[in-house]
Amino acid sequence: MQAGKPTQGRAFLAVEQVSKRFGGSGGSGGFVALDGVSLSVGQGELLCLLGPSGCGKTTLLRIIAGLEREDAGRIHAGARELTGLPPQARDYGILFQSYALFPNLTVAQNVAYGLHGRGMGRTHRDARVAEMLDLVGLAGSERKYPGQLSGGQQQRVAMARALAPAPSLLLLDEPMSALDARVREHLRAELRQLQRRLNITTVMVTHDQEEAMTMADRIAVMDGGRIVQAGTPAEIYEQPASAFVAAGAGRLCCRPEAVRLDPDPAEPNRLLARVVDQTYLGNRYRLALEADRLPGLTLFADVAREARHRLPEAGGHKFWIALPAPALRVFA
Repeated sequence: MQAGKPTQGRAFLAVEQVSKRFGGSGGSGGFVALDGVSLSVGQGELLCLLGPSGCGKTTLLRIIAGLEREDAGRIHAGARELTGLPPQARDYGILFQSYALFPNLTVAQNVAYGLHGRGMGRTHRDARVAEMLDLVGLAGSERKYPGQLSGGQQQRVAMARALAPAPSLLLLDEPMSALDARVREHLRAELRQLQRRLNITTVMVTHDQEEAMTMADRIAVMDGGRIVQAGTPAEIYEQPASAFVAAGAGRLCCRPEAVRLDPDPAEPNRLLARVVDQTYLGNRYRLALEADRLPGLTLFADVAREARHRLPEAGGHKFWIALPAPALRVFA
């Protein structure tokens, strides 16, 4: 499936019918990691590859980076064909899940690592390191070592190192998955602002739906080595093309925030339901509901804290809900 048109105008990165198989011989057998994947990413766009482990998203990122060789297909960045080029000739910065900082080098030495061999004098190199550390909010940390930094600070150093050579493409492989929830949420916003400020074309791998929704211009949802749907976060969330894209919702999908409680008697799609479980989410509760007319199916409804106190507890008496027709999706 073609991953749609880029939202930022002309495509900068183009992946055409890329396939990859691990194991087997003679082009058959083994595990199909990618099956004819095509996508395009606009100049300055942030595209998220979203999907569960084993869906092919990291393999695709590694092929774009030249760290894996595709079995078939082509890759272009701007006017250059990248197919077959070694990683060092592809002009990208990459940030891995583990950051991969050198523990025996200072922060400044880590950031400067990718600048060596580029014909850059020491004064120019030091100025570039200082510029990058200021950009990521770590000015004054040049002489520290990675072990003296928090996880969030290490992530910023790794980002500064990836951006120091001024690459035309940025590749992110689940860069915040090792951080705790509060730091991760804060750095998502920082990274997105930085990416927009630099207008750098970015491909990011994640299995976190919330991360993709809050950061991406477009999302390519992957399953079984294929792109099963691509679009803006709103398109993916509001118009899922399959039960898989709708996060395993089953044959009937209605987003939790769309479920109406205590609807008017004349409202269509009214059901009697009972609370069977609940999850506290800070500013709201997510209720698991069982409805009389939908046996064997669990519905979820997001309810404000104030409204929750007016409803029965789990296992209590039934009450009316409604599923608005525009919010319903039914899959074969």
